[in-house]
This record gives sequence, C-alpha cells and structure tokens, in this order.
Amino acid sequence: MPPPSRSLLWLGLVLGAVCASREPPAPGNATDPLNVLLIIVDDLRPSLGCYGNKLIRSPNIDQLASRSLLFQNAFAQQAVCAPSRVSFLTGRRPDTTRLYDFNSYWRVHAGNFSTIPQYFKENGYVTMSVGKVFHPGISSNHSDDSPYSWSVPPYHPSSEKYENTKTCRGPDGELHANLLCPVDVVDVPEGTLPDMQSTEQAIQLLGKMKTSASPFFLAVGYHKPHIPFRYPKEFQKLYPLENVSLAPDPQVPAGLPLVAYNPWMDLRQREDVQALNLSVPYGPIPADFQRKIRQSYFACVSYLDTQVGHLLSALDDLQLASSTIVALTSDHGWALGEHGEWAKYSNFDVTTRVPLMFYVPGRTAPLPVEGEKFFPYLDPFDSVSEAPEPGQQTEDLVELLSLFPTLTGLAGLRVPPRCPIPSFHMELCREGRNLLKLFEGRGEEEEPHVRGNPRELVAYSQYPRPADSPQWNSDKPSLEDIKVMGYSIRTVDYRYTVWVGFNPQEFLANFSDIHAGELYFVASDPLQDHNVYNDSLGGTLPQSFMP
Repeated sequence: MPPPSRSLLWLGLVLGAVCASREPPAPGNATDPLNVLLIIVDDLRPSLGCYGNKLIRSPNIDQLASRSLLFQNAFAQQAVCAPSRVSFLTGRRPDTTRLYDFNSYWRVHAGNFSTIPQYFKENGYVTMSVGKVFHPGISSNHSDDSPYSWSVPPYHPSSEKYENTKTCRGPDGELHANLLCPVDVVDVPEGTLPDMQSTEQAIQLLGKMKTSASPFFLAVGYHKPHIPFRYPKEFQKLYPLENVSLAPDPQVPAGLPLVAYNPWMDLRQREDVQALNLSVPYGPIPADFQRKIRQSYFACVSYLDTQVGHLLSALDDLQLASSTIVALTSDHGWALGEHGEWAKYSNFDVTTRVPLMFYVPGRTAPLPVEGEKFFPYLDPFDSVSEAPEPGQQTEDLVELLSLFPTLTGLAGLRVPPRCPIPSFHMELCREGRNLLKLFEGRGEEEEPHVRGNPRELVAYSQYPRPADSPQWNSDKPSLEDIKVMGYSIRTVDYRYTVWVGFNPQEFLANFSDIHAGELYFVASDPLQDHNVYNDSLGGTLPQSFMP
C-alpha cells in the first residue's frame, strides 16, 4: 500500500487543529453550510450525451446533468488553459489579470486578486486541490497559488510526468511520443494514469472530510481529453472508425481572415502527426487520420466520464451527496476539424463554448432519501443502460466568470461585489454576473438583467495573435510578441469578432486600428462558416466594443 500523500498528511493536521474540540454535525441539518466539489476538465467541449450528442458515451456526466441546472450556452473568456483558469478562478477577465500566455503570476503582474478557493478558505472552509486546477508553472507561482488558495498542499499525480514521453506503442512495436496513444494501463510507467490517481486521491480526501465539522471546498482537475490522447485502449472500442464521421465543416472557410486562423502547432510536434508530412499552416490532415483523432478524443471523453462516475459514486457512499454542491465545467473547448483546425486557440464557439452544470442538493434535485444511491456508477460499456431523463436547463448565455459569484451564493456566502473600472486595486470583487436567479428557490440577491431580455445577454471572449497571418507562434504568443487582439461578442443572434492592434507594454487595445473582422449569424450559420463582416458592417465597429 503506498504511503499517504503530502495532502492527506497536511489535511490531518489541519482538521486536528480546526476541529479537535468540535462535534461533527448531524448530516442534512438545514443550517449546515454546503460543501463544494468543483470538477474542472481540460479541453472538454460539450460533446456529451446531456448536450445532445448521440454518439458519445458519457452516462455518469449525463446522470449528474439530470440532477443539475445545465447551461446550454456557457463560454470561456480565452480559449487556452492558463489564461482561462486564472480568469474564472479570480472572476476577472484576461484584460484584468493581464495573463494572455503562461508566463506571469497575476498577483505580481496585475493585482493581488482573491480566488474562489481563497474566498471559501477565508470563510471557514477546508480547501483542497487535486490534479490540474490552476495551470502549473509561472502562472500560478509554481505553487498552484499556495498558500493563498489552499488549506493543504495541492496534489499532483506522480504519473503526470510521463504524459508527453515515449509511452505510446506504435505499429512498429516501438514507443513513441504520439498524439494518438491508447495504452494498456498495466504496461505504462507506474501502472496507472494521472486521472485515475486524481480520482483515488480525491476519494481519500472526501473520506477524511466526512467526519469533519468544517465544510470543504474540493477542486478536482482532470487532464483528459487534453492532448496527447493517452487513455486505456479499451475505450477505443466504443467508437469504431466506421461510426466516426468527419467534422461537418472540415475546410478552412473562404472568408476567414488570416489572423483568425490557428495553425495547431502543438499537434504538429507529435511523432505520428510529423510522419504525415503536413504543409504549414493549413494541412490538411488526411481524412482517415482525422477520423482517428476524433475517435481518440471521444474515447478520452468516455474514459474521463468513468473517473467522474467513480468520484460521484464515492460522494454517494460517504453520504455527502445531500450536503455537497457539485459543479462541472471545462476551461475551454477544442476544435475537432471544424474550420480545418485541430486545437483551441480561437474565438469560435467550438473552442469557447464549454459544458457547465451545477447540482445543488434540494434545489436542482430533491434531497436523496436515506439509503438511496443518488449517483450510482454507470458503465459506459453497458449498452442496455437507459439515458437519464434531462434535468433543468437554461439557454441563457453565461460566462465562466460567473462561477465565482454563483458558487459563493449557492453556498450561502456573501457574494463579492461587482468590480469597479478599473479594479486592479480591488483584492475582492467579481466581473461576472451572479446567476443565482436562474436556480430554483428565488429570494437571493437581485440582479435584474439576469432574467431580462435574452437578446441583452452577452458573452465576451478574446484571443491574442503575434501577426496578421498564421506563423509558428500564432497559437500561443508570449506577451511581448502580441501585436493583435481578437475581441469577440457572442449573443443569441450572432458572434462578432474584431481584430485590433494591441500594445503589450501598455496592455492597451487600439479599437481604431482594425485589422480584420468576423460576423456570423447563429440562426443561418450555426457552424460559423460564412463571414459576412465586410458585407454587413463595412468595417464599422459596433458600440459594444467601444471603451
């Protein structure tokens, strides 16, 4: 049996200090604060059964959705890992965190902004991080923002270090660092995979917290379906290649501005993609390999679903389902061949739209009765299992920025105030809307515009570029190389993007220096393939973008 992790040892000390003289609360007491389980998935687009995808086997996430309020139109503020995570975990837009790349820590670079877990910690919660919650590295101070955000040291699975190494068995029998990497788990280093380890650690932490008098905030970050697609090979069987279609719009749109295209350079670094000898920047990838990429992405989603299923089943077994809010989302989406792209790094819906759902005991679903399994584990290989009945849903456009005020409000904490403009001096405030009024049980903080005219709801995203044409660093330009910023508005009727000059030294966009524009109407062009910017606007900037 492996020794307990550093997080578990620290948790024992924290609980001993906080709770030594307190009796554990009786479960289900209406006055007890609710715990929070926040599940963050890497690169997960809404390709899930609960979002209407008939091909994907995701029974456990679908079951969670059936007991949740599901948001059909939730959008990230920047479609790349570190900027998106810092944005929604602080409740500030990338222009406030000043993080557009991976190379700065917001507390030093922009302002000492509070985070969601930090706010819960300051309000008496034991806060814990498992897996990829903050992006590791400089953007979270090489510490996952410890000690500000977490009561105990964050946990990272030991097998993480093998993700990008030569562990993929190729047709030649040799090991490669491939994009497509179905594995036999018993043969990989340590005999496990990162997300499996994260689930095991999270379950151990839940077990420790079961008898605690303190409420907990547990964030669990799953790696898949982030590339490389390294997953247990049996999940490939769920998606025979003959059942996997190409993207409905696999060509680069004729009217797409050059600056809007991303050349998916990270895929090109994988050995199996290098062997295709693709032209840069547009490819294209051969159709048979496109199907294999989509097959492996879908297989990763089903593998991820089993991990979520085991985690939620443990929540049930520990009798915590009646006292724990569960929120599930992703940092951004991922293009699977749409517009000839294979990555995030854009402002299209396919990369900015994310799954978002909140289970709130007694509000989005009745409280489980004693002995009832609320989240029984569902096997994606069980073809006879019926899809769960859909739960509550809303079509309202929302932003990931709303996580901060919504989670705090659902937990019964004071919702942080709206940020002034500018807000660099404000440690605690939020730029996102409070979505409490969308949940059952009215009577929380009033925000009239939340339930107003849906045509007044707007989601903003942005993406930087180093040049007006695709080049080697177009996907992930460093701050000093950013020359153009694409600001994008998504409404119920359209997506409008304007690419403008940007000064990285001053963090200033010049909206009079328009490099290109995009306009797509949702009703007639839901896939965003027909840019009518020049036809409809003639280069005129909508008032929504004016400072």
